[in-house]
Amino acid sequence: MTDADQVREQSRNDAVEAALGKLDLDTKTRLLAGRDMWSLPAVPAIGLESLVMSDGPIGVRGVRWTADDPSIALPSPTALAAAWDPELARRAGRLLAQEARRKGVHVLLAPTVNLHRSPLGGRHFECYSEDPYLTGAIGSGYVNGVQDGGVGTTVKHYVGNDAETDRFTVDSVIAPRPLRELYLAPFEAIVANAHPWGIMTAYNQVNGTTMTEHQYLVNEVLRAEWGFDGCNVSDWMAARSTTGDIRGGMDVAMPGPTTVYGPALAEAVRAGEVPESAVDEAVRNVLRLAARVGVLEGAPAAVESAPAPIDGQALARELAARGFVLVRNEGALPLDATAGRTVALAGAAARDARVLGGGSATVFPERIVSPLDGLTAALPDGALTFSVGADPSDELTPAGQGFELHAVCRDASGAVLGEGGLPSGQVQWIGDDLPAGVTYETMASIEVRGTFVPRESGRHAFGTRGLGAFALAVGGESLWSGVQEMGNEADPFEAFFGAPNERARVTLTEGEPVEVSLTFQVPDMTALPLRAIMFSLLHLGPRRDADELIAEAVAAAREADTAVVVVATTERVESEGFDRQNLALPGRQDDLVRAVAAVNPNTVVVVNAGSPVELPWREDVAAVLLTWFPGQEGGAALADVLLGDAEPGGRLPTTWPARFSDAPVTEVVPTDGRLEYREGLFIGYRAYEKHGVTPAYPFGHGLGYTEWTYESLEATADTVRVRLANTGARPGREVVQVYLAPAQDTAERPASWLAAFAGVVAGPGESVETEIPLPARAFEIWDEEARGWRRIGGAYEVRVSHSHGDTRLTATLDIA
Repeated sequence: MTDADQVREQSRNDAVEAALGKLDLDTKTRLLAGRDMWSLPAVPAIGLESLVMSDGPIGVRGVRWTADDPSIALPSPTALAAAWDPELARRAGRLLAQEARRKGVHVLLAPTVNLHRSPLGGRHFECYSEDPYLTGAIGSGYVNGVQDGGVGTTVKHYVGNDAETDRFTVDSVIAPRPLRELYLAPFEAIVANAHPWGIMTAYNQVNGTTMTEHQYLVNEVLRAEWGFDGCNVSDWMAARSTTGDIRGGMDVAMPGPTTVYGPALAEAVRAGEVPESAVDEAVRNVLRLAARVGVLEGAPAAVESAPAPIDGQALARELAARGFVLVRNEGALPLDATAGRTVALAGAAARDARVLGGGSATVFPERIVSPLDGLTAALPDGALTFSVGADPSDELTPAGQGFELHAVCRDASGAVLGEGGLPSGQVQWIGDDLPAGVTYETMASIEVRGTFVPRESGRHAFGTRGLGAFALAVGGESLWSGVQEMGNEADPFEAFFGAPNERARVTLTEGEPVEVSLTFQVPDMTALPLRAIMFSLLHLGPRRDADELIAEAVAAAREADTAVVVVATTERVESEGFDRQNLALPGRQDDLVRAVAAVNPNTVVVVNAGSPVELPWREDVAAVLLTWFPGQEGGAALADVLLGDAEPGGRLPTTWPARFSDAPVTEVVPTDGRLEYREGLFIGYRAYEKHGVTPAYPFGHGLGYTEWTYESLEATADTVRVRLANTGARPGREVVQVYLAPAQDTAERPASWLAAFAGVVAGPGESVETEIPLPARAFEIWDEEARGWRRIGGAYEVRVSHSHGDTRLTATLDIA
């Protein structure tokens, strides 16, 4: 901190103490409970405005789940980590701060820095990496960027929320060393390097104690040991014990207004069950956050003027290309753009792109550029053909392409109370997120209505998802009415949405508009602690014979110079609320790839998935490009990369197994409520190396459009200096990865681990030198007996690598 920063910090602290001194017990405890779904109560008497939070991490949704206020949708966090560039993550954070300020949001509920412990983790796409060092570096960049813009972050989910199954109750049983060296490490790094203004505690237990009540991990580790001075907010609906939570260091119970805090906490203080000093400390943390984001009168905001404006579409496009990982290229890419060259594009996922993950990460962008859109715009007329080939899903999905919908809310008499636009057939209103003029008390029904313009002739299926009473009509004809009861969904998030159900099929004609309507009867929700309405109008286009679709794609590929096949997962495969069952691509997509590759040796496969999937045909195609969930500009970025206007800049942030059975850690389902992290320190590449398993693609792997020669290495205990040359014909960026491998270990450790990395850029024929600091922590372990970090001396091999499986230079270090 500069002297000026210290003066401002002291001024903020003085304002916080002055405000705290003016509050009575009831006001203080009310301030620790959400006012509603997304905000804390205002206290005008002390000049405190309502503090507003919003979900991220790839966009800022705002306080309403609506298309009326669209959001920039960036690539998924795994894609951001794939760029291996903390400064790029910082730029992404600054854009999100800009979005937050535009929407009146003060705190972004991000980033998610749980680890890729298992590829089956349902929220794998929302986390950065299997490696704690890379996760901490990217997370630090992201947090610094958001807070550069004067907006707070809540680093989540602290800690051990590395899977979704039974996430509300599961006890994650983690030994002290892996807990410190793996799962706590990203949080610790971000606290040290980015000074986050918030942390979000997870639903789960760790070693028998619920995280919202975990005095040791919150009060002793996070606050006392690491020096975290921010606000600790619960995950939504995670707070369960008034006395346990306040003693465990949880400051804010969200959402409100009915929580374990508020009047219940005031009563506990008056009954002598909780010292008022504990309440004061929590309020102090809340007021400090409010001061930092500029909503406490008399306290200077941490950032008084926002950074320079950022072009959101341009940055989203750049981020996508920088995160694409080219894992195989036998000369097929970049595409030959010579006049007359043709491309056959196949895959339903090329037309209907999945650009973001499901669950609370969802935002509604103003536009989405699919691979078909991007390549159509980039290639000359007549150069591109498209075939559906195979669809990743034969399930109905929320009405989207071709639909123009809005929601009409009526009272019991049928009078209209209000209307709201819908981005799709999905209604997801939580808390006060209702159209203007509408309340739960007066609303009796919601009609999703509008028009649908089919893009194909044939039998179209319509359906519903959600719980309750529905009536469905298409073209003015009533097709179905009935009640959907609760299923056997274990996770409340999944239960709210329910399973998709087909209700009717209608013959429609391509290009001819038809009216559609789905009416939902609103149940009485007065007794519910959190009021929410979640249901969907679903649709599925005409089902065609799968073999016929593949045959059409094969015929087009046979005549083209290059075939590009886009394969993908779906929201029923990867999403919040449940874990995956396997790593297989859904539907007939593998069959499509094999069939196309058999007739066109220049077959490029684009994999649109947020997490690892099996690629059984990977050696039979010319190129494989991983695009993750690439955000709203993904199709434009894909065209940039395929045509060579941009280099695929990504390196794998997590290992991709050849097959599911090779994955070293697959257990995500608790036994008797406990999920034992039996693998200890050995997850990801550490486990593959331990067990001698060769993955399909190793951690850190990724190809560019040029070649690099590593020329020299100098290593000390503090620094690695590397010189390398771009020996190819194009400019490029290389990620220099530094791994440590103890020569003869005196403690149980992985055979090697990532210690540091740096990106370098050079033109054709140019050499470049980079100096990379080696953190002291890279040589330390958590000593369980001493309950502290211990440096392990001895000989280490320093490996400078292109990936974990591709070491280019080595040096030996003797560490005292």
